[in-house]
Amino acid sequence: MVISFLTTLLFPPPSSLFVNTMSILSSLSLANAGYKETKGKHMQYSKFFNIINVATSKKPAKDQEVKWSSRDGMLLFYAPAFLIGLVSFVAFHDGDLRLVMVISALTIHFFKRVVEVLFVHKYSGYMSLEAVIPVTLNYTISTATMIYAQYLSGTFAEPLIVLKSVGVTLFLIGITGNFYHHWILSNLREKGDREYKIPKGRLFDLVICPHYLFEIVEFIGVTCISQTLYSACFTFGTMCYLTGRSLATREWYISKFGEKFNKDHVKALIPYIF
Repeated sequence: MVISFLTTLLFPPPSSLFVNTMSILSSLSLANAGYKETKGKHMQYSKFFNIINVATSKKPAKDQEVKWSSRDGMLLFYAPAFLIGLVSFVAFHDGDLRLVMVISALTIHFFKRVVEVLFVHKYSGYMSLEAVIPVTLNYTISTATMIYAQYLSGTFAEPLIVLKSVGVTLFLIGITGNFYHHWILSNLREKGDREYKIPKGRLFDLVICPHYLFEIVEFIGVTCISQTLYSACFTFGTMCYLTGRSLATREWYISKFGEKFNKDHVKALIPYIF
């Protein structure tokens, strides 16, 4: 029943071992990363850099850490994927409208990220090379794979239910909401201020990570534009990871600010629910 319904929404899997293998690996690896976040095994960047690993009760040894500035690390996160998007306009210049829409959405997404890194975010720390490498590879490879999977799907008939318009709407809502709440986070700090503060304003009054919520909406939009199995698997994995990261972030604010943080009212990701 479920499989029959999915066939009305998604293109058939392409005859590519690489794409089909990546569909499985993307969802499982990201879901596993999200699960590890809830267990205290954090990706070492942002507020979680050099935090005690709950699983081992140890911090990384100082002489074993390879530090990157947060700004440089985050730029490396997103710049290669952005370049993949730009190159794809040339490499797949004969693609159909849906392929152009997918490439455009991904390129706009990572262009926004690069702009935020350079002009919006304020930084207070470092990130480890162990975090920089897997995140960069994840974004770069997943972007290339999503575009390639879309290209291969061009040989199939359109799904019975076409979701391109829904996808564009969700993508625009997601990218706008994500940027707006990143802007709020940035404005919490004065110039030169390196201390974390409890975020307030708009959806921050209801959830601790509304920027993650809108990023999920954004990638659901990309999946609706794409309607490929790979994009659906990647979005599922992203949802799992960002959910785990949101829970870990909420626990971090509780541990850092104690009674100043409204533990009951402010949820992790979904207002009033979760």
